[in-house]
Amino acid sequence: MSYIQNIIENLKISYPIQNEFHQAVTEVLISIEPILKQYPIYQEHKVIERIIEPEREIYFRVSWVDDKGCIQVNKGYRVEFSSVLGPYKGGLRFHPSVNESIMKFLGFEQIFKNSLTGLMLGGAKGGSNFDPKGKSDNEIMRFCQSYMSELFRHIGAKTDVPAGDIGVGAKEIGYLFGMYKKLVNRYDGVLTGKSTRWGGSMARKEATGYGIVYFAKNLLEDNGLFLEGKRCIVSGSGNVAIYTMEKLLLLGAKVIACSDSKGIIHDEHGIDLELIKKIKDENRGSLEEYQVSKPNSKYIAAESYPENRNLIWSIPCDIAFPCATQNELNINDAKELIKNGVKAVIEGANMPSTPDAIKELQAHNVLFAPSKAANAGGVATSGFEMAQNASMQKWDFDEVEDKLSVIMKNIYTTSLENAKIFDNSSNLVIGANIAGFKKVADAMIEQGVV
Repeated sequence: MSYIQNIIENLKISYPIQNEFHQAVTEVLISIEPILKQYPIYQEHKVIERIIEPEREIYFRVSWVDDKGCIQVNKGYRVEFSSVLGPYKGGLRFHPSVNESIMKFLGFEQIFKNSLTGLMLGGAKGGSNFDPKGKSDNEIMRFCQSYMSELFRHIGAKTDVPAGDIGVGAKEIGYLFGMYKKLVNRYDGVLTGKSTRWGGSMARKEATGYGIVYFAKNLLEDNGLFLEGKRCIVSGSGNVAIYTMEKLLLLGAKVIACSDSKGIIHDEHGIDLELIKKIKDENRGSLEEYQVSKPNSKYIAAESYPENRNLIWSIPCDIAFPCATQNELNINDAKELIKNGVKAVIEGANMPSTPDAIKELQAHNVLFAPSKAANAGGVATSGFEMAQNASMQKWDFDEVEDKLSVIMKNIYTTSLENAKIFDNSSNLVIGANIAGFKKVADAMIEQGVV
């Protein structure tokens, strides 16, 4: 058994039911084998054995009272994975699917994603199995306050700086920050994704989606293709998906489908993004409402999907952007996309494609951008927010977006260069993993055994 396979098998024995975590670690370790063979110093210093274990893992109870006066209890997490490159940095996710395995997979991915940005950011992730959907603002506020009453002990502007993720937007960040400020009696940049009225960065809510499209633009143009006129499908209709669609439209692409947890809207004439925003942001409604205003569109209910399929990937397109959740695009979906002539798949969510789907796409020469590279724009702009808070400055939208576009181009270039150097290929999965890993591994060696 090889060195890497032995580590993976031991990890599965240590954490037997954490499948998402196993998947994330396996994907990274297998792809960095070329650099491990070239630089035995990493094995000598047990870098892999150390990096797959979080520096600190925090689990706590979150008790809160709903509007009916009933006590509710949720699980709270914060996995502080690596502080080698800077303060722990990573989002908070409020969703019923949250568990220890998902927190560790997201935290592990965050190490390398943050490394790719070139900023001084460690890797972490946190959240709760609390579901904000269907909750009143007062219930969300009470939950956030209870969650922060434990989390505040472990975070700080130079220690751990959480941000938003699924289920955690500007409203939730506001409630969390308000409670933090009350508990510690300090006004510091401990959270990112704040309102621009009180310390947030311009372009933060747009950053992940815009960054994904900037990455796609670099990849396509490097291969003689252009976004203009391309038919695109974007899974999801949350913050990442919305601003992916917005930037695609600004650059001349045509978005023909998006989705939510209840179904898909398919509009061959082109998605009306302002209508989607109204349904989702203002009404918190279902995409089924879209068809009322646009009768020529087609709505497909999720309950009609065949087993182990997501029908959004059966819609013919030039470029697919999985921006909803992990493992949403499987090998059957990949085969359907290939059959319909897809030219590129750009990951927007964290680990949205299964390993066999990625192999299938690459085997058929579909351009593929892994999430840790393509969706790093959000955390990069969080880093900008931290810098603005620390210096008591405020940058305008154009300045932030210019910095974002430069970082996304650098991530693409660095990933491609490392793929060519260590794998003699243009495989961005391998290139991004090696580029992210090498920076962290070198820093770990320089900082000693801690």
